[in-house]
Amino acid sequence: MVVRKPKQKVTKGIIYINSSFNNTIVTITDLNGDVVCWSSSGACGFKGARKGTPFAAQIASERASRAGYEKGLRKVAVFVHGPGPGRRAATRAISKTGLVVTLFRETTGLPHNGCRPPKQRRL
Repeated sequence: MVVRKPKQKVTKGIIYINSSFNNTIVTITDLNGDVVCWSSSGACGFKGARKGTPFAAQIASERASRAGYEKGLRKVAVFVHGPGPGRRAATRAISKTGLVVTLFRETTGLPHNGCRPPKQRRL
């Protein structure tokens, strides 16, 4: 017998946007950190180089925030991590779905002169 958690209404949550050059992953959690729903550019049907585009990030963000809205989510804090091109598009899509953004924080790590960076690309 499988014991399931009772479905709970979540009104406040946290949205984590992890935007790399190859993909954008949007995760919505409650205030305890338990995942409510998620989406990514790859899960939305984009493949290859198109996963890293702002449009793919917008679609992934819309899909995740719409799923959160259906579960009762209304107020969110947004944490953006990574240097990818989908950062702005993902944050814009969240505000379009009707969620109220209470906090917006940049969590991208900055090296304090740690590892040596890779050599410059030559095109």
